[in-house]
Amino acid sequence: MQLPESILLFKPSILKALRSYTRERFVKDVTAGITVGIVALPLAMAFAIASGLTPQTGIFTAIIAGFLIALFGGSKVQIGGPAGAFIVIVYGIVERYGVPSLIIATAMSGILLFLMGLFRMGTLVRFIPVAVVIGFTNGIAVLIGLSQLKDFLGLSIPKMPADFFGMLSTLWAHMSTFNPYALAVSAGSLLVIIAWQHLLPSLGPNKQVLHGKLTIIPGSIVALILGSIAVSTLGLPVETIGSRFGGIPAELPAFALPELNWDTARFLFIPALTLAILGAIESLLCARVADGMTDDRHDPNQELMAQGTANFITPFFGGMPATGTIARTVTNIKSGASSPVAGIVHASVLLLIVLVAAPLAALVPLPTLAAVLMFVAWNMGEWSEFARLRSYRMPYRLTLLAVFFLTVVFDLTVAVEVGLVAACLTFIYRISSLSRSEPVMPAATTAPPTHWNEQDVRAWRLHGALFFGAVKLIEDIELQLPRHVAILDIEHVIYLDSSGAEEMLHLARSCEKRGVTLILCGVMGQPLDMARRVRLLDSPGVLHEPDLSAALSSALNLLPAGQDSAADS
Repeated sequence: MQLPESILLFKPSILKALRSYTRERFVKDVTAGITVGIVALPLAMAFAIASGLTPQTGIFTAIIAGFLIALFGGSKVQIGGPAGAFIVIVYGIVERYGVPSLIIATAMSGILLFLMGLFRMGTLVRFIPVAVVIGFTNGIAVLIGLSQLKDFLGLSIPKMPADFFGMLSTLWAHMSTFNPYALAVSAGSLLVIIAWQHLLPSLGPNKQVLHGKLTIIPGSIVALILGSIAVSTLGLPVETIGSRFGGIPAELPAFALPELNWDTARFLFIPALTLAILGAIESLLCARVADGMTDDRHDPNQELMAQGTANFITPFFGGMPATGTIARTVTNIKSGASSPVAGIVHASVLLLIVLVAAPLAALVPLPTLAAVLMFVAWNMGEWSEFARLRSYRMPYRLTLLAVFFLTVVFDLTVAVEVGLVAACLTFIYRISSLSRSEPVMPAATTAPPTHWNEQDVRAWRLHGALFFGAVKLIEDIELQLPRHVAILDIEHVIYLDSSGAEEMLHLARSCEKRGVTLILCGVMGQPLDMARRVRLLDSPGVLHEPDLSAALSSALNLLPAGQDSAADS
């Protein structure tokens, strides 16, 4: 049995990166890894809490998945871990099926991701239309922001529903439980993050050294520290990680195997497929961003196999779905990372924090984490695209807006399905509209002088693609067949699919029944290959000529005797 080529080419980028590794690069990778580890801590906890899980779930995911993605990935600098894009899906799975089912769905998505990489489907993700990607990204951002209003306002809600209208009605029903102290903490935290992120770059040229040192510390960490100090010293009545979850255990996660049965797996296939597709899109988009910043090129199939490995192993150790994360990857690059060693160091830093400083996490106020996610949601959405919709055609606008509203109001799976179907239909329509046929007058060709009329011989020149969306061109020609010879110039046809070939065969049979000779000319490339496979050129009454001039000359010889003089008279 021969192994698939993808397995034989399972070459993580770390192998290539370590060939010319130096001490200077190691120092930079360690520095970058420490920085990213600090950045990832609040995000990992916030994403897990927003997904209906415990904060340690996010940290364990960042440790295990971050390590595996760095070790086996196809990108040198990508950082893997829990991502905001998964919040809505994960929360829906947990609320509907429970945490054990999330473990199964995540492992199933890992298998799907690995198979996508194994069968070299990494490049296919690029074919997902940008309107679909922007639509569901903005929709997820809205849902993340909406889900954080509970902790941002300090509302006493035992359990938030997963659907849009359920969240709105629940928030409105519990608005009387509004906590002004929670709002003060969350608003203050958000202001700190925004100021740290956007005001520091406005420092004057004489303060660039200070600016460079301060930007190493992420704004979310500053907000986390200040918020924790304010709540603990002032004794503010707001929820913390300790009051809601009892803190974070200072220990490694244990292996846990959930009960698996076919009925459960059958219902979880669609959620698992959604996780796999979204994880593939997020990780490969992130890798492309990293390529642009580092002048490198990632291996998309290797990256998908790494993502699959991480998502298969991580849930059995208390983790959640993981993917490549743009914010942490950009931080990694800007901090000087040059190899996957930085990603491994980032996972090690998080592990050290769990083992040494876990008790301090109990002091973190939940309104501060809500502010962190609010900031993430705002930066996650591409809101300027809504303002630019006027410059695009109507199909693009409808696809983007439909995916956006379906993501917010209904479900991400439905939104992506509808978006892809709409994009495919739009593409089919646009390509079919570019395919056309035009009648060719013999006098306009280089053929010898002719004396027939259109009742005897007719010629058409076809352009574009003859596929299932453009077969009407052949149907229209069939309605206009002459008495003796029909000529089709296919030199400008770039593609012929099975439906187009079948319609051509049907035209050939119609010509045979009516005693009309069908001459095909200029058939080359892919259309010629398809015509040979369906034996179109061997059909009775079908001739093949190299060009239109030769076809017209053959048509002269095929006219019945005395036809010329009859035409002249």
